[in-house]
Amino acid sequence: MMTDFSEGGFEMAPDAIDPQCVPSVTLSNGEKMPVLGMGTFGSDSYSSDEIAAAVLGAAAFGQRAFDCASVYANEKEIGKSLRVIMDGGVPRDDLFITSKVWNDMHGEGDVIRSCRQSLSDLGLKYLDLYLVHWPFPNFHPPGCTVESRSGDAKPYIHENYMRTWAQMEQLVDMGLVKSIGTSNMTIPKMELLLRDCRIYPVVNEMECHPHFQQPELFDYLKAHDIQPIGYCPIGSPGRPQRDRTKSDTVDIEDPVVVEIATVHGVHPAIICIKWALQRGLVVIPFSTKPEKYKANLKSALMADLTDEEMAAIAGIDRNCRLIKGQVFTWEGSRGWEDLWDLDGTIAGE
Repeated sequence: MMTDFSEGGFEMAPDAIDPQCVPSVTLSNGEKMPVLGMGTFGSDSYSSDEIAAAVLGAAAFGQRAFDCASVYANEKEIGKSLRVIMDGGVPRDDLFITSKVWNDMHGEGDVIRSCRQSLSDLGLKYLDLYLVHWPFPNFHPPGCTVESRSGDAKPYIHENYMRTWAQMEQLVDMGLVKSIGTSNMTIPKMELLLRDCRIYPVVNEMECHPHFQQPELFDYLKAHDIQPIGYCPIGSPGRPQRDRTKSDTVDIEDPVVVEIATVHGVHPAIICIKWALQRGLVVIPFSTKPEKYKANLKSALMADLTDEEMAAIAGIDRNCRLIKGQVFTWEGSRGWEDLWDLDGTIAGE
């Protein structure tokens, strides 16, 4: 499936929803962000052109927020879609574009270079939101196996992270990004960042779905006026093989979710998304299939789940982390659990 980049290749679909009807949240710096964006990580299974075509199709249906990253290796193709969208009459200010700096670009000057490259690839003058993808510089190549490890991998080193964050702050000063945030952070790491930063993160992107609800981190972020963004909101059934383990569970097959979906006449995935939105998350589901990305966006407009339904879903948390990050562990670590500071302390410090 190739993207139509021909002149006049963008127009709103006949069944499109009004983008202005999609609710937004106001971030701590006053910027507004749609509550439902579209992820663009192809999970090593989709070509850049397929994802760019999905961006174009979703925008034609009314989607205006897109979550990108340099490591996804598709920002040039997505940039072509964004140009078609804007040339087709969608003002830049109506779009909300996120990107992220990858782990191998944490060094002095690298964050700014990476952001400029993303801006060039996406064809934009500024980003609405820029995130530090992971809080350490441990690198792995796209498509690697779960056994892959970088010989240079290190645990979290706060001094180094703050040098990275200082460049994020500089991007705001330069006007290249409107807002900055974190991803895959923990409470102990966030405590240190908030203590030492000049510009606070406005969001933290985190895995969150009914079988992995992260209530402690969620409540911490809310208490500190940091907007949680939930990735894998339906449990990421298309995640890479390296992220799969035998103990993983499947949210959309949970009997509670299935029963509620039957009552509402929707796919179980939509119940997962609606639960997250109603809880107070921004969510970024991914799909290249029109029927799915349309249904995802429409979930922001569907009637609320009942208090009983919300409570039932709150009761099925299995603490099942799907994106464990095994490839980011370092020599001497006890395993992927060390990435997440499960005992309340930062491993390796």
